[in-house]
Amino acid sequence: MKDQQIKQAFNDAKARYTDFGIDVEKAIDNLDKLSISVHCWQADDVIGFENGDGELTGGIQATGNYPGKARTISEVRADIDKALSLVPGNNRVNIHAFYGDFGGESVDRNQIEPKHFQSWIDWAKEKNYKLDFNSTCFSHEKSADGFTLSHPDPAIREFWIEHIIRSRKIAEEMGRQLGSKCIHNIWIPDGSKDLTVNRLLYRQNLKDSLDKIFEYKTNDDYMSDCIECKLFGIGSESYVVGSHEFYMGYGVSNKKMITLDAGHFHPTEVISDKISSLLLFAPEIMLHVSRGVRWDSDHVVILNDELQAIAQEIVRANALDRVHVGLDYFDASINRIGAYVIGTRATQKAFLQAFLEPIEQLRSYEANGRNFERLALLEEAKSLPWAAVYNYYCLKNGVIAGEDYIANIGQYEKDVTIKR
Repeated sequence: MKDQQIKQAFNDAKARYTDFGIDVEKAIDNLDKLSISVHCWQADDVIGFENGDGELTGGIQATGNYPGKARTISEVRADIDKALSLVPGNNRVNIHAFYGDFGGESVDRNQIEPKHFQSWIDWAKEKNYKLDFNSTCFSHEKSADGFTLSHPDPAIREFWIEHIIRSRKIAEEMGRQLGSKCIHNIWIPDGSKDLTVNRLLYRQNLKDSLDKIFEYKTNDDYMSDCIECKLFGIGSESYVVGSHEFYMGYGVSNKKMITLDAGHFHPTEVISDKISSLLLFAPEIMLHVSRGVRWDSDHVVILNDELQAIAQEIVRANALDRVHVGLDYFDASINRIGAYVIGTRATQKAFLQAFLEPIEQLRSYEANGRNFERLALLEEAKSLPWAAVYNYYCLKNGVIAGEDYIANIGQYEKDVTIKR
């Protein structure tokens, strides 16, 4: 797209939004404040760097064999750099614990230290990224039977407790060095494929393990913990220990951030409706923005109704400072850099539309029982020229606007990824 066309379309859009009393420049400023946490595991299909081409377990499955998968830390970083060069704004990078820079050494999960992630921190400093972190409780011999923090064997529980405490220390160091609070997420695969008769026992074990983990007090200026639920997974279809009810109860009781993953609920259930409720009781919320199709299939995020509803709920609640937004999907069937760009841009577009919503007029209609007018305006707002504003936002940030990024990624594939 030509710069002059983008600017002219933006000026026309700005005038249109002014008719609705909407400040477009303010919306752009608000979009600048949105920092999306982009996940490192899309680049290599959730393999990590412990054992080379490892085998995924714990309900994790990346499908497809599109050529060009990242094979090394440097390739993952190069792919993330390429993806973020095609996304405007200042975004974050989310690292899993088994992506450490272990230098060819065998380092078990209960032995990881900040030094194994110093090269990630140095890279982030160089690129002006901020980092988030995840403990990794799957794809390991001590999680092979489907249980970690809730395991009946105290020794196995202690192994995973130590792993997560060390992960929290790593997150704390990331936040300290980068000057931005690192969000540390805890998700475990614990559950059973078939009927379970000791449900309470496993959940008691999980509660006790979490209590021990949080006995180590971190610096709130450097990191925050969040706990993530799931309805079911591959191999845990009948029972998941860390259910939504469990973590909601634990999070509210212990003032912990709760993670809502868009693919971790029933196919007819959405997380957008949960945001306003949790904001009343939890200090903050972490979102893993994904796209489930019939099950937790972690499809690439697109600009669909639920993504728009998520953004609207956050903006309408004026809660951008209490809700952290991260992506969580892994599609190995398409160009992986393209998957990054599609999902991140879609999330930004959803929030931009929410910032450009004629909310004051909508609230006035609602307060006065003018429900026809409210619905009509919501419908008209869908066709307002927000895309022209987003293209201008790209131009303003020196990023390719519109569909031109498709060819750019295609060239990177020819020059780089196809040769791997």
